[in-house]
Amino acid sequence: MNRPDSLVFADRVDAGHRLAEPVADLRLDDPVVLGLARGGVPVARVIADELGVGVEVFVARKIAVPGFPEVGMAAIAEGSGEIVLGSQASELGFETGHLRSLAEEERRELQRRAALYRGERALPEMAGRDVLLADDGVATGVTAQAALSALRRWRPRRLIFAAPVCARDAAEPIASLADSTVFLAVPQEFGSVGAWYERFEQLEDADVIRLATPARPGVEQRR
Repeated sequence: MNRPDSLVFADRVDAGHRLAEPVADLRLDDPVVLGLARGGVPVARVIADELGVGVEVFVARKIAVPGFPEVGMAAIAEGSGEIVLGSQASELGFETGHLRSLAEEERRELQRRAALYRGERALPEMAGRDVLLADDGVATGVTAQAALSALRRWRPRRLIFAAPVCARDAAEPIASLADSTVFLAVPQEFGSVGAWYERFEQLEDADVIRLATPARPGVEQRR
């Protein structure tokens, strides 16, 4: 896979800084910044700092093809009972009952992570506000699609999705669910998300908890 050096990110912080300028150009109104757990949280944190707002965690989970944990065929997200199907699900011909069983296992993990990351803290008020969801990169896009579909339930004024790199096949389905998208690269030859970074460390739950600051210091969170 050939990539211009300018499209390789040093780390997630570098990716966040490079996304911050085109995000700022959108002139978000009363923005809510969410990081898709786990990898999207460091990216979202940098963008939120540039905007002068807090950042919160949003949790979605891919449903992997059994025996192939890296291949997502569907996904779920908090706040929604919907199972969003990727192209792999229809190609493999999974029965509805089997898919629901796999989704239920992932939903338990989703609920565990949401409780761990936020505790008793509720998601911020999003109705009538501009909501930005950030991730560190998009391969199949099914997890991002599930998250965006779920976030619509909170009735945001505008729903924006931002990621430093997105596979070309995933960009259009995501754009159909968001009011705006911000991608720095949409390559035909994608590989993996990590291939677009010089440093792409595995994030732990503690990293997500440390990076999330739902309101600016000294500023009361909107109720």
